[in-house]
Amino acid sequence: MPMQTKKEQAANTITLDEKDFAILRLLQQNAKLTVREIAASIHLSATPVHERIKRMEANGVIKQYATLIDHRKVHKGIMVICYISLKEHNRKVAKVFIDAVTDFPEVLECYNISGQFDFMLKIVSKDMESYHDFYLHKLSMIKGISHTQSIFVMGILKDTHQLL
Repeated sequence: MPMQTKKEQAANTITLDEKDFAILRLLQQNAKLTVREIAASIHLSATPVHERIKRMEANGVIKQYATLIDHRKVHKGIMVICYISLKEHNRKVAKVFIDAVTDFPEVLECYNISGQFDFMLKIVSKDMESYHDFYLHKLSMIKGISHTQSIFVMGILKDTHQLL
């Protein structure tokens, strides 16, 4: 995603009040709630709740609605955090890397980070053998990678998407 200018950021700024935050908290807990259920919970009528939700969607506060799936129950039994360093730090090398990893269905999340590594990936795979196959035939084939470190998740102690 291209960087926004300060002017573009200001244009996308939206002021949220306590009712907006209440709506967001409810939707984070259950995105299938109806407008009427939300309205009853926060003591507003349905029309202003609907308008607030549409405004937050239009302004990018609500990016999307999603179904959260337990990766183990869909035969993705292994989760790996993989740290990546690039050989060179320029736009061309970074673009090649980003374009490749964003197309891999195994990669759930990709972060550009500071410190010893340049990127952190959250990867799920069926098992160790399938992760090894992914690593050898996809990840390690990306030009420009200098170093990788794979950390295997042994247990998930907290897993939430709720910001508020």
